[in-house]
Amino acid sequence: MNTRAGARHAARRKIPALAVILMLAILAGGAGAGWRLSRKEAAAPSPSAAGSASASPSVEVSPAPSPSPGPVEPGPIDPDFPGLTTFRGNLTRSYYGMGPVPDDPVIRWRYPAGGTLCSISSDNHGSREWCGTGWTGQPNVIPGRHGSVEVRIGAYDANYHFLDGKTGEQVRPDLVTGDLAKGSATSDPNGYPLYYAGSRDNLFRIVALDRAEPTVLWSMDADSTVSDPTWNNDWDGAAAIVDDYMLVGGENSWFYVVRLNRGYDSRGMVTVRPKIVMRVPGYDQELIDTIGDTDVSIEGSVAFYDGVAYFGNSGGLVQGWDISNILAGGKRYERVFRFWNGDDTDATITIDEEGFLYVGRKMQDNTDRPESFQRDHEIGSLMKLDPSRPKHPLVWSVQLGGFERDGGLLGTPALSEGIVYAMITEGAVSAVDAETGEILWTKDLVGPTWSSPVVVDGRLIVGEGNGYLNCFDVHRPGKDPGEPLWRLNLGGNIESTPAVWNGWIYVGTRYGQILGIADKHTK
Repeated sequence: MNTRAGARHAARRKIPALAVILMLAILAGGAGAGWRLSRKEAAAPSPSAAGSASASPSVEVSPAPSPSPGPVEPGPIDPDFPGLTTFRGNLTRSYYGMGPVPDDPVIRWRYPAGGTLCSISSDNHGSREWCGTGWTGQPNVIPGRHGSVEVRIGAYDANYHFLDGKTGEQVRPDLVTGDLAKGSATSDPNGYPLYYAGSRDNLFRIVALDRAEPTVLWSMDADSTVSDPTWNNDWDGAAAIVDDYMLVGGENSWFYVVRLNRGYDSRGMVTVRPKIVMRVPGYDQELIDTIGDTDVSIEGSVAFYDGVAYFGNSGGLVQGWDISNILAGGKRYERVFRFWNGDDTDATITIDEEGFLYVGRKMQDNTDRPESFQRDHEIGSLMKLDPSRPKHPLVWSVQLGGFERDGGLLGTPALSEGIVYAMITEGAVSAVDAETGEILWTKDLVGPTWSSPVVVDGRLIVGEGNGYLNCFDVHRPGKDPGEPLWRLNLGGNIESTPAVWNGWIYVGTRYGQILGIADKHTK
């Protein structure tokens, strides 16, 4: 198994009494403004900072496991099945692909070559045309035999597409859904020919890819699978596959664990017999009472570390659920971490090799929500949390972007060599020291910058709202990289997250196309 679940409860240590209480130093304004704590120091946050052990009457909050000491090199979930199989590559959402990164790239192909991927869809702003790919929209990249590569990505034409990574040609028919294929999907990380994909048509699907065309084997409905769906019925997050279990959150504001029961039939065709073994709301009554509304959807992808599933929601609640007993075939689960940061936490949580959480938060128009407004000004939009200290988890936080509506972070932070890279929605990318929270440098970009930064082989890839894809040299961690090594105009707002693989970059734009990018002579 992927966990150390067997000895968790016996080994879980008590948090010792701390003799020294340090005040948080709030540095007003400037690029270095932040709130910092070392892991070995205690803080005295307000009651709202620590959360509440009685937030849910049926679930008691207890300490999560201590961060583990040994470094773990980020890589794919299953080394025997390489590729980018899910959003940000692995269960801690910290794997960004395989180099080399192109040195002088050109657009090698566009899909579709002579058109755009568009459809009409409705949201709370009404019906309108949506084109291309948006947030989060990172492709899966699956290496095949004899150097072949398959790129799998959903689009706003309501289809999932399966393309040859070298030519952009279709390698299998589209998976057709009833509405936008809007977020990121997951390919089975253990080599089963299975694809896990949601749509705005309410359904999250498990799809077989070993038939003549993609075939839905099972689906769950955001409205009918829970007693109280809240907010919306879309699925933005990419599923996490842990052994034979699927972890996913929905815009209906619920978190699911599904036993897959993967296998093959007598003809050698892949099979599943899914069973929902856990479902809990991603919110609690304390959160609803505090923020005063039900905008509490789960839009990020679930991250997983040492038996605990972590996710945030649009109301600013960050949670960790110990599911180690579920993964061992049992029925017990408990919430072991609760932290309220005040506002829209749609970005996926990133976890480092020691178990620390890096959380990005966006600002909503919350002037009519006084507690959220106050909390937004107490804690910065990028924060580092220590889940082994559930009562005092804040290690540091730093404000990136403004305090007004749509300020802060929507893209998922990236970790590389002790640096956190974060996209500021108004138009910038910043590098932050992961140990101290110090802002090391910031580069202005054209907003909105919603995509997530990608770091591979000392190269930082970031997209802009004006359609330019940028590459910065960050092989000297923490040093100002200067001007971009290259900029490439893709022709449309880049909200999606690029995928880097073996000399190629794959990404979609809001113009309406998916692109394959490489140096002229790369094969």
